[in-house]
Amino acid sequence: MSGRVRTRVDRGTGEVVAYSDAAVRNNLAVIEYCRTSMAALSGGTAGLLGLTGLYGFLFFLVAGMVLWLLLLVKAGARWQRFFVSRQSLLTSGIFSGLFTYILCWTFLYGMVHVY
Repeated sequence: MSGRVRTRVDRGTGEVVAYSDAAVRNNLAVIEYCRTSMAALSGGTAGLLGLTGLYGFLFFLVAGMVLWLLLLVKAGARWQRFFVSRQSLLTSGIFSGLFTYILCWTFLYGMVHVY
């Protein structure tokens, strides 16, 4: 996994932190896969539960926050080794996940509660 290495100075300790572009891209791809899987599963769950309107969107937000917390727990106290910022874990790919969620949510809601 060769690639360009970027560096930055940590504000708290003054240490130089190096990031491999290839490793950062790989970590973001894994996060995108997790977010898409979470969106499909939680959308299906919301559809099966019969959630409608704002309750369905709140369910998406809760599922997204749970995924974010699980990723932080998995990364541990040294999350800086794997990700550039915690905010990017929460916000990256949010709209693609939302579209997947709505697709699964409406499909399963229609299959179970309408037909």
